[in-house]
Amino acid sequence: MAKSGGTTRTDGIYQAMRADILGGRLVPGERLKFPDLSERYKVSVGATREALTKLAAEGLVTAKAHQGYLVRPLSHEDLADLTRARVEIESLVLKLSVLEGDVRWEADAVAAHHFLERTTYRDPADPNHPTDEWSAAHRAFHHALLAGCRNRRLLDTALALRQEAELYLQWSVSFGNEPDRDVPGEHRSLLEAAVARDADRAQELLRDHIAHTAQLLISCAPDQPNSAEADME
Repeated sequence: MAKSGGTTRTDGIYQAMRADILGGRLVPGERLKFPDLSERYKVSVGATREALTKLAAEGLVTAKAHQGYLVRPLSHEDLADLTRARVEIESLVLKLSVLEGDVRWEADAVAAHHFLERTTYRDPADPNHPTDEWSAAHRAFHHALLAGCRNRRLLDTALALRQEAELYLQWSVSFGNEPDRDVPGEHRSLLEAAVARDADRAQELLRDHIAHTAQLLISCAPDQPNSAEADME
Protein backbone atom coordinates (compact mmCIF):
# COMPACT_ATOMS: atom_id res chain seq x y z
CA MET A 1 0.00 0.00 0.00
CA ALA A 2 2.78 2.45 0.93
CA LYS A 3 3.99 4.45 -2.06
CA SER A 4 6.21 7.46 -2.55
CA GLY A 5 4.51 10.81 -2.01
CA GLY A 6 1.99 11.78 0.65
CA THR A 7 -0.79 12.38 -1.87
CA THR A 8 -0.30 8.96 -3.43
CA ARG A 9 -0.44 7.25 -0.03
CA THR A 10 -3.59 9.17 0.92
CA ASP A 11 -5.28 8.26 -2.36
CA GLY A 12 -4.27 4.64 -1.91
CA ILE A 13 -5.78 4.25 1.57
CA TYR A 14 -8.83 6.28 0.56
CA GLN A 15 -9.55 3.95 -2.36
CA ALA A 16 -8.88 0.84 -0.27
CA MET A 17 -11.07 1.96 2.64
CA ARG A 18 -13.83 3.08 0.31
CA ALA A 19 -13.84 -0.33 -1.38
CA ASP A 20 -13.86 -2.09 2.00
CA ILE A 21 -16.81 -0.01 3.23
CA LEU A 22 -18.85 -0.50 0.08
CA GLY A 23 -17.87 -4.16 -0.08
CA GLY A 24 -19.03 -4.78 3.48
CA ARG A 25 -15.61 -5.56 4.87
CA LEU A 26 -15.86 -2.52 7.16
CA VAL A 27 -19.37 -2.68 8.58
CA PRO A 28 -21.84 0.17 9.32
CA GLY A 29 -21.30 1.58 12.80
CA GLU A 30 -17.78 0.14 13.12
CA ARG A 31 -15.27 2.39 14.88
CA LEU A 32 -12.32 3.38 12.70
CA LYS A 33 -9.26 3.71 14.92
CA PHE A 34 -6.16 5.35 13.52
CA PRO A 35 -3.62 2.78 14.84
CA ASP A 36 -5.68 -0.16 13.55
CA LEU A 37 -6.21 1.42 10.14
CA SER A 38 -2.55 2.40 9.84
CA GLU A 39 -1.53 -1.18 10.55
CA ARG A 40 -4.18 -2.66 8.28
CA TYR A 41 -3.31 -0.51 5.26
CA LYS A 42 0.39 0.01 6.04
CA VAL A 43 0.26 3.81 5.95
CA SER A 44 0.88 6.67 8.37
CA VAL A 45 -1.67 8.08 10.79
CA GLY A 46 -1.58 11.33 8.81
CA ALA A 47 -2.52 9.60 5.55
CA THR A 48 -5.26 7.72 7.40
CA ARG A 49 -6.69 10.95 8.81
CA GLU A 50 -6.77 12.59 5.38
CA ALA A 51 -8.48 9.57 3.84
CA LEU A 52 -11.13 9.53 6.59
CA THR A 53 -11.78 13.23 6.01
CA LYS A 54 -12.46 12.52 2.32
CA LEU A 55 -14.73 9.59 3.17
CA ALA A 56 -16.63 11.75 5.67
CA ALA A 57 -17.21 14.35 2.95
CA GLU A 58 -18.77 11.57 0.82
CA GLY A 59 -21.07 10.49 3.64
CA LEU A 60 -19.52 7.04 4.02
CA VAL A 61 -17.88 7.89 7.36
CA THR A 62 -19.13 10.01 10.25
CA ALA A 63 -17.28 11.72 13.09
CA LYS A 64 -18.81 11.71 16.58
CA ALA A 65 -17.62 13.33 19.80
CA HIS A 66 -15.86 10.90 22.14
CA GLN A 67 -16.09 8.13 19.54
CA GLY A 68 -13.98 9.38 16.66
CA TYR A 69 -14.71 8.14 13.16
CA LEU A 70 -17.32 5.47 12.41
CA VAL A 71 -18.49 3.77 9.25
CA ARG A 72 -21.81 5.50 8.59
CA PRO A 73 -24.48 3.74 10.69
CA LEU A 74 -27.67 2.61 8.97
CA SER A 75 -31.03 3.82 10.29
CA HIS A 76 -34.63 4.08 9.12
CA GLU A 77 -34.74 7.80 9.80
CA ASP A 78 -31.56 8.44 7.82
CA LEU A 79 -32.76 6.36 4.88
CA ALA A 80 -36.16 8.09 4.88
CA ASP A 81 -34.51 11.52 4.77
CA LEU A 82 -32.05 10.37 2.12
CA THR A 83 -34.82 8.89 -0.02
CA ARG A 84 -36.90 12.07 0.05
CA ALA A 85 -33.90 14.10 -1.06
CA ARG A 86 -32.99 11.63 -3.81
CA VAL A 87 -36.53 11.37 -5.17
CA GLU A 88 -36.71 15.14 -5.62
CA ILE A 89 -33.16 16.07 -6.58
CA GLU A 90 -31.93 13.03 -8.52
CA SER A 91 -35.11 12.78 -10.60
CA LEU A 92 -34.84 16.51 -11.45
CA VAL A 93 -31.21 16.06 -12.50
CA LEU A 94 -32.18 13.13 -14.73
CA LYS A 95 -34.92 15.20 -16.36
CA LEU A 96 -32.42 17.98 -17.07
CA SER A 97 -29.89 15.44 -18.30
CA VAL A 98 -32.37 14.02 -20.82
CA LEU A 99 -33.25 17.53 -21.99
CA GLU A 100 -29.68 18.80 -22.18
CA GLY A 101 -27.52 15.76 -22.92
CA ASP A 102 -25.80 15.51 -26.30
CA VAL A 103 -25.18 12.47 -28.50
CA ARG A 104 -21.98 11.63 -26.58
CA TRP A 105 -23.99 11.54 -23.33
CA GLU A 106 -26.52 9.27 -25.00
CA ALA A 107 -23.81 6.91 -26.27
CA ASP A 108 -22.12 6.80 -22.86
CA ALA A 109 -25.42 5.87 -21.20
CA VAL A 110 -26.04 3.06 -23.71
CA ALA A 111 -22.51 1.74 -23.23
CA ALA A 112 -22.79 1.86 -19.42
CA HIS A 113 -26.05 -0.07 -19.54
CA HIS A 114 -24.57 -2.66 -21.88
CA PHE A 115 -21.73 -3.25 -19.43
CA LEU A 116 -24.11 -3.40 -16.44
CA GLU A 117 -26.28 -6.06 -18.08
CA ARG A 118 -23.25 -8.25 -18.69
CA THR A 119 -21.69 -7.94 -15.26
CA THR A 120 -22.19 -10.76 -12.72
CA TYR A 121 -24.41 -9.68 -9.85
CA ARG A 122 -23.76 -12.38 -7.24
CA ASP A 123 -20.49 -14.02 -6.28
CA PRO A 124 -21.12 -17.63 -5.16
CA ALA A 125 -18.41 -17.12 -2.54
CA ASP A 126 -20.35 -14.16 -1.04
CA PRO A 127 -24.01 -14.61 -2.01
CA ASN A 128 -25.31 -12.03 0.46
CA HIS A 129 -23.86 -8.97 -1.27
CA PRO A 130 -23.50 -7.66 -4.82
CA THR A 131 -20.10 -8.16 -6.41
CA ASP A 132 -17.75 -5.18 -6.39
CA GLU A 133 -17.79 -5.29 -10.20
CA TRP A 134 -21.60 -5.12 -10.41
CA SER A 135 -21.74 -2.33 -7.84
CA ALA A 136 -19.22 -0.33 -9.87
CA ALA A 137 -21.13 -0.96 -13.10
CA HIS A 138 -24.40 0.01 -11.40
CA ARG A 139 -22.92 3.28 -10.15
CA ALA A 140 -21.43 4.00 -13.58
CA PHE A 141 -24.79 3.46 -15.31
CA HIS A 142 -26.70 5.81 -13.03
CA HIS A 143 -23.89 8.36 -13.18
CA ALA A 144 -23.95 8.17 -16.97
CA LEU A 145 -27.69 8.84 -17.01
CA LEU A 146 -27.26 11.94 -14.86
CA ALA A 147 -24.13 13.27 -16.57
CA GLY A 148 -25.98 15.22 -19.25
CA CYS A 149 -27.20 17.77 -16.69
CA ARG A 150 -25.31 21.02 -17.22
CA ASN A 151 -25.96 22.40 -13.74
CA ARG A 152 -22.84 21.21 -11.92
CA ARG A 153 -24.18 22.03 -8.45
CA LEU A 154 -27.33 19.99 -8.94
CA LEU A 155 -25.37 17.15 -10.53
CA ASP A 156 -22.79 17.07 -7.73
CA THR A 157 -25.58 17.03 -5.13
CA ALA A 158 -27.38 14.16 -6.86
CA LEU A 159 -24.19 12.11 -7.13
CA ALA A 160 -23.36 12.73 -3.47
CA LEU A 161 -26.81 11.50 -2.44
CA ARG A 162 -26.39 8.38 -4.58
CA GLN A 163 -23.05 7.75 -2.87
CA GLU A 164 -24.70 7.85 0.55
CA ALA A 165 -27.39 5.41 -0.60
CA GLU A 166 -24.74 2.99 -1.85
CA LEU A 167 -24.00 1.78 1.67
CA TYR A 168 -27.61 0.67 2.10
CA LEU A 169 -27.54 -1.06 -1.26
CA GLN A 170 -24.43 -3.00 -0.34
CA TRP A 171 -26.01 -4.22 2.88
CA SER A 172 -29.27 -5.40 1.37
CA VAL A 173 -29.21 -9.18 0.94
CA SER A 174 -32.34 -9.12 -1.23
CA PHE A 175 -31.70 -6.39 -3.81
CA GLY A 176 -31.88 -7.94 -7.25
CA ASN A 177 -33.60 -11.10 -6.01
CA GLU A 178 -37.10 -9.81 -5.26
CA PRO A 179 -39.65 -12.20 -6.79
CA ASP A 180 -42.08 -9.44 -7.81
CA ARG A 181 -39.55 -6.95 -9.14
CA ASP A 182 -37.53 -6.79 -12.35
CA VAL A 183 -34.55 -4.56 -11.54
CA PRO A 184 -32.81 -5.13 -14.91
CA GLY A 185 -36.11 -4.23 -16.57
CA GLU A 186 -36.27 -1.01 -14.57
CA HIS A 187 -32.79 -0.12 -15.76
CA ARG A 188 -33.73 -0.86 -19.38
CA SER A 189 -36.85 1.29 -19.09
CA LEU A 190 -34.83 4.17 -17.69
CA LEU A 191 -32.38 3.95 -20.57
CA GLU A 192 -35.15 3.68 -23.18
CA ALA A 193 -36.91 6.77 -21.81
CA ALA A 194 -33.62 8.68 -21.74
CA VAL A 195 -32.65 7.75 -25.30
CA ALA A 196 -36.18 8.57 -26.50
CA ARG A 197 -35.72 11.99 -24.87
CA ASP A 198 -38.90 11.47 -22.84
CA ALA A 199 -37.77 13.56 -19.88
CA ASP A 200 -41.03 13.37 -17.92
CA ARG A 201 -41.21 9.58 -18.17
CA ALA A 202 -37.55 9.18 -17.24
CA GLN A 203 -38.08 11.38 -14.20
CA GLU A 204 -41.12 9.39 -13.06
CA LEU A 205 -39.41 6.04 -13.63
CA LEU A 206 -36.44 7.13 -11.54
CA ARG A 207 -38.69 8.36 -8.73
CA ASP A 208 -40.35 4.93 -8.63
CA HIS A 209 -37.00 3.13 -8.90
CA ILE A 210 -35.58 5.03 -5.92
CA ALA A 211 -38.71 4.65 -3.79
CA HIS A 212 -39.07 0.92 -4.47
CA THR A 213 -35.43 0.30 -3.66
CA ALA A 214 -35.71 2.29 -0.42
CA GLN A 215 -38.61 0.15 0.78
CA LEU A 216 -36.41 -2.90 0.36
CA LEU A 217 -33.25 -1.37 1.79
CA ILE A 218 -34.97 -0.12 4.92
CA SER A 219 -35.18 -3.73 6.08
CA CYS A 220 -31.40 -3.78 6.59
CA ALA A 221 -31.39 -0.88 9.07
CA PRO A 222 -31.02 -2.02 12.69
CA ASP A 223 -33.42 0.41 14.36
CA GLN A 224 -37.21 0.40 14.28
CA PRO A 225 -39.27 2.50 11.82
CA ASN A 226 -41.12 5.51 13.17
CA SER A 227 -43.70 7.92 11.83
CA ALA A 228 -41.16 9.58 9.52
CA GLU A 229 -40.80 6.36 7.56
CA ALA A 230 -44.53 5.84 7.37
CA ASP A 231 -44.77 9.05 5.37
CA MET A 232 -42.34 7.59 2.81
CA GLU A 233 -44.41 4.47 2.11
